[in-house]
Amino acid sequence: MPTLTLVRHGQSLWNQENRFTGWVDVPLTAKGEAEARRAAELMRAVPFQVAYTSALTRAQRTLAIILETLDKNVPVIRDQALNERHYGDLAGMNKDDARKRFGADHVKIWRRSYDVPPPGGEALKDTAARTLPFFERCIMGDIQQGKDVLVVAHGNSNRSIVMMLDNLSKEEVLALELETGIPLVYEIEESGKVMSKRVLGLDVVSG
Repeated sequence: MPTLTLVRHGQSLWNQENRFTGWVDVPLTAKGEAEARRAAELMRAVPFQVAYTSALTRAQRTLAIILETLDKNVPVIRDQALNERHYGDLAGMNKDDARKRFGADHVKIWRRSYDVPPPGGEALKDTAARTLPFFERCIMGDIQQGKDVLVVAHGNSNRSIVMMLDNLSKEEVLALELETGIPLVYEIEESGKVMSKRVLGLDVVSG
């Protein structure tokens, strides 16, 4: 049965500085690189023959560290469909400063609602609208061929995928938190039916 593994990139510089990042290309911190290596160690028994990542450096570097640590050489597909949510006018702002400028309630709505975007940016709904067609066409295309797949992307692009795989409602997905560098491993029938889910390093099993 094919395996799909989802990993959110390791901590980035702007994660560390509590800034909205989105499509801004920032590097991993030393902690982020260590999280990528730990993710690889957790994945030693997890197969994959192809890897997908976004057009952003922090995800690509996380994937590179995973491949280096595991001494694996697989085809890598990079696509901006897997990019983080675009935060528009909030990009680069410290989250506490944004609350002071726009009001905590507005910022909470922008961050946590499903379909209300920040000024000039994307809501989670918009991120899902570009991520999921790519996922269904390309990533699920590999799974339907019996391939094991690794996806190293971002908090919101991966949330979109998890929302679909776990059949989460618009309300349920808002409470979903994906930690940096923590692999989620799904066993999926070639028909697309999810048979099991494991969160490596957190000892959570479902299915």
